[in-house]
Amino acid sequence: MRLDGYGLFVNDMPTMIRFYRDVLGFAIKEDENTSNVYLVKDGTLFLLYGREDFEKLTSKKYAYLKGVNAHSEMALYVDTFEEVDVEYQNAIQNGASSLLEPTTEPWEQRTCFIADPEGNVIEIGSWNKPYAEKDL
Repeated sequence: MRLDGYGLFVNDMPTMIRFYRDVLGFAIKEDENTSNVYLVKDGTLFLLYGREDFEKLTSKKYAYLKGVNAHSEMALYVDTFEEVDVEYQNAIQNGASSLLEPTTEPWEQRTCFIADPEGNVIEIGSWNKPYAEKDL
């Protein structure tokens, strides 16, 4: 079994599409006016499902968290510490909420945490080296 993608159940599809596409650089695979949107980031499929559509599909109602959803996080990597700061500021200026400003941790990673417009947690971090070398 292989991981094919990761999905979020969203309330405001247009806002979430614009945030992930325009702010975080995800590429959209189809027309943005569909109820289930496929985005791609670095070869990974990222799906946005309309909450109501998922409820219709499964014939069930679900409760959704309000505010920050601290049940999971998405981690994004940039090559330099400076890029952490730049991407953090860009995200905040474009609708993200700050959870942790860019900080260089004792383990020598620079990281920050934001929440997307619907409260999903995103980490932007760097080990100050290219992605291909970060785990060496």
